[in-house]
Amino acid sequence: MTNDYDVVISGAGLAGCAAAILLARRGVRVALLERRSDPDAYKVLCTHSITANAHPVLDELGLIPALEKAGALHNDARWYTRWGWIEPRSAPDGPALPYGYNVRRSTLDPLIRARAAQTPGVDLLLGHRVTGLVRDAGRTVGVRTSMPQGDREIRARLVVGADGKDSAVAKFAEVPTKVHENTRFGYLAHFRDLPLHGGIGQTWFLEPDMAYAFPNDDGVTVLAVLPDKKRLPAFREDLEGSFLEFVRALPEAPPVDSAERITKFIGTVDYPLITRDPTAPGIALVGDAALTSDPLWGVGCGWALQSAQWLAEAGAPAAAGRGDLDRALALYARRHRRGLRGHQAMAVDFAKARPFNPGERLLFSAAARDESMARHMYMFAARMIGPLRFLNPAALAKAAAVNIKHRGAGTSPAR
Repeated sequence: MTNDYDVVISGAGLAGCAAAILLARRGVRVALLERRSDPDAYKVLCTHSITANAHPVLDELGLIPALEKAGALHNDARWYTRWGWIEPRSAPDGPALPYGYNVRRSTLDPLIRARAAQTPGVDLLLGHRVTGLVRDAGRTVGVRTSMPQGDREIRARLVVGADGKDSAVAKFAEVPTKVHENTRFGYLAHFRDLPLHGGIGQTWFLEPDMAYAFPNDDGVTVLAVLPDKKRLPAFREDLEGSFLEFVRALPEAPPVDSAERITKFIGTVDYPLITRDPTAPGIALVGDAALTSDPLWGVGCGWALQSAQWLAEAGAPAAAGRGDLDRALALYARRHRRGLRGHQAMAVDFAKARPFNPGERLLFSAAARDESMARHMYMFAARMIGPLRFLNPAALAKAAAVNIKHRGAGTSPAR
């Protein structure tokens, strides 16, 4: 059997394009398939934010100058809690806080897709929808596609599913999947000329409801509400009125009535969290195809880029025929699980639309009262540290000491 390519990737979104570029730069021949025919197509339902953990991937891709030229903004942020605002700042004698970017997918997706199409070794095949997998001796060795000109079979050593939370590749391969209920729903819209405090992103932890406002490129702000599903009947009856009423009631609410809404309200009433095995024989999953988290955390873009980089680092030599592919996929799967499963477990628990638990009350209240704890919270929110470092004994002890000090000063302790 001969291969048409070393790797075939289903999905030319953020994860698929990043994987294609990084694999091709390592000598891999890549077919990058996209079911949509428009090279400027983009994902609509998204937080439009890239967490700081993905900054090194953007740097390796060479996209940072182009993003900044396109108006992408550093995603600094502040968060409202019942103890007040958490406002992370760099230490006076320390390094600047790491940052990612807020950028609309209508800007980001065409940019990275064009970069992938220009990369030697990548063939961008638009209008190709994966309709099945080619199997041989119990492993996947290619895909079947449908396109306007007819059906086609494309063979490769490795098939990569970068086709989102409803991944066709994962379904055809019967990859083990866990689906976790999300008891919040969400709607967002884009507004122009919506001023925000400090000109930076805002997130509201209302226990259990959530909201965020992220400034983006071209003077546009993404405003989202993520209420408990108990509020769903009212939103179904009057979406616009309920959305605006929710926003007006926020502490330090952005003046939504004076801004121009430039998109329709976009959202979903059911957005489960999905966890899949990131590999199967001859298959790797990246981005939302491997792990779909709660949109309130805004981690999807960052994890898409990181998982693409991890796959390229672990799998490129074997994909090009210079190593053991199964071993390479095992290395990728281990790195993916170690890097993201702990974050996902916490997101699954928080998706139950509950108030803060005792540990969260301890840390969030301390972060609202102490700059070093605010920085610690920021590092976790930016996914620069994992749950074990976030919840390490020293951090918990520091948080307890901060709260005891404030209780002694006459302020209300964490409840």
